[in-house]
Amino acid sequence: MRLEMKENCGHEHNHRKSHHSEETKKSLVTRLNRIEGQIRGIKGLIEKDTYCDDVITQISATTAALNGVAKILLEAHMKSCIVDRVQEGDHEAIDELLVTIQKLMKK
Repeated sequence: MRLEMKENCGHEHNHRKSHHSEETKKSLVTRLNRIEGQIRGIKGLIEKDTYCDDVITQISATTAALNGVAKILLEAHMKSCIVDRVQEGDHEAIDELLVTIQKLMKK
């Protein structure tokens, strides 16, 4: 799913903030609501003593869905926040991005 990339990171009193389009926010919240339901479903499976392999399959699907949210955020972050900061001369943004990517890849 391609989302409109009208996001940018603003600076408010040294506190960076992301500004996503309403379309992007709605999509992310919808995905997170679905993931929240998946988590509740996994909890129910465990409470019902569901076969481990079936629970693990659901956990895998939920992890993939959460990674999808992270990918959307990372793409928007790179295309707007990071580009804006580098254009403003803030080259620390690249180091911060590399740390973020390393955190995502640990999973």
